[in-house]
Amino acid sequence: EVQLVESGGGLVQPGGSLRLSCAASGFTFRYVVMSWVRQAPGKGLEWVSWIHTGISKTDYADSVKGRFTISADNAKNTLYLQMNSLKSEDTAVYYCVLGGPSTAVAGLGPKGQGTQVTVSS
Repeated sequence: EVQLVESGGGLVQPGGSLRLSCAASGFTFRYVVMSWVRQAPGKGLEWVSWIHTGISKTDYADSVKGRFTISADNAKNTLYLQMNSLKSEDTAVYYCVLGGPSTAVAGLGPKGQGTQVTVSS
C-alpha cells in the first residue's frame, strides 16, 4: 500500500523559510516521478514542483521558481521541499503526490494528508 506522510508545515513570517518532508513507503521510491502540489483556501490544486528521483530532473511552477527547491533522499525514501522567501500567497495545504504534474493536479495520484503552511506577519 502506498503511503505518503507530509510534515514540516507551520506558521512563518513573510520572507521566512520552511522545509517540508514527505516520507514514502509501499513502492520503489528510487525511480519515480514525485510532485508537490498545494491548495489554498477556496481554490483548486496548484502544481508546485516535480522531481524524477532516479535522475534528479526537476521543474517548478513560475510562481515558486528561484525560491523553492525540490529534492529526494533515496536512501531515506523521503521527498523534500525547501521553501525560501515565503510570501503570503504561498499559504496553502501542501501535498506530496506519486506522479507527475498532470496526475497531481487532477487529484489522481496517491497523496498524503497534507501539511499546512501559513505565511503571515
